Amino acid sequence: MNFARPNYLYLLGLIPLAATFLAWAASRRRAALARIGLPDLIATLSASVSRRKRRWKTVLWLVALVALVVALARPRWGTQVTVKAQEGVEVMVALDVSSSMLAEDVKPNRLTRAKLTVEELMDRLGGNDVGLVLFSGAAFIQFPLTTDFNTARAFLEGAGPGSISRPGTALEEAIRVALDGFPEERATSRVILLLTDGEGHEGDPLAAAREAAEQDTVIYAIGFGSPEGEPIPIRDDGGAVGDYKKDAQGKMVLSRLDEVTLQQITAETGGRYSRASAGGEEIGAIVEAISALETGEKEGQFETYGVERFEWFAGAALLALTAETFVSDRKSGRKRKQD
Repeated sequence: MNFARPNYLYLLGLIPLAATFLAWAASRRRAALARIGLPDLIATLSASVSRRKRRWKTVLWLVALVALVVALARPRWGTQVTVKAQEGVEVMVALDVSSSMLAEDVKPNRLTRAKLTVEELMDRLGGNDVGLVLFSGAAFIQFPLTTDFNTARAFLEGAGPGSISRPGTALEEAIRVALDGFPEERATSRVILLLTDGEGHEGDPLAAAREAAEQDTVIYAIGFGSPEGEPIPIRDDGGAVGDYKKDAQGKMVLSRLDEVTLQQITAETGGRYSRASAGGEEIGAIVEAISALETGEKEGQFETYGVERFEWFAGAALLALTAETFVSDRKSGRKRKQD
């Protein structure tokens, strides 16, 4: 047996105090009678009083008090298994971890800001499932749909360009892998959130977006970077910038935000594109849009919990109080005649 509210059991410490108080009150009553100083009168007045019944009334009152305290603690024994239906929106976040996301036109850099966006999304979407796809030249699911955001944050922290060896920005594959991350035969709303600079167009991302629309999946996107372009720093082991990324001809590579492609992708599904801002207002707008989607019932989860039995003790308390009321502290007529 265990208790849902075990703190109430501390009240049982008051029971000995209550018993002591009742005993003290009875002794004070006897002392008050003794001070009258008329033994014959006292004997006459107390002839009908049954001390045994009075003790029983006290015991019943204390039993009721104990049972009431135990009922307040909500005792449980035995178990019951139920299926709890859940409602919400499923969100697969596709995070670009290509080297271009290390550009610093968004402070401290695009990738760090994108990670902070994912964390803020999890903070604001409590109760909804969030999964994460990492992509650059390839894509894979870093963690599946979950509400265990503490564990998810640990996986998110280690995400970076080293997570995927193939260079590039494979938006099409990222969208398709995210689609595969949604379980089949669920009625809940589905969302893919792209966090990327949009640069690099391996495959056909618009075809993947149209496939998402056919599966009733809405794509939102936040673009990190600037259309003007920014060099990609190469840092040494100490974190200092030692050089910048160059192409095969030795020219410095400028990574540019491709807003046109991201706008086209989101338009295919009725979603929304936003550019990452200094204050992060875009995540609030996207969260509101996601929250406004019709929520559906997700696959139920089995829950095992203890069966509460507080009503037994509440009933015992009521029974004891009722019995205490009907027990008279007077002797029966036959008993008084015998005395």
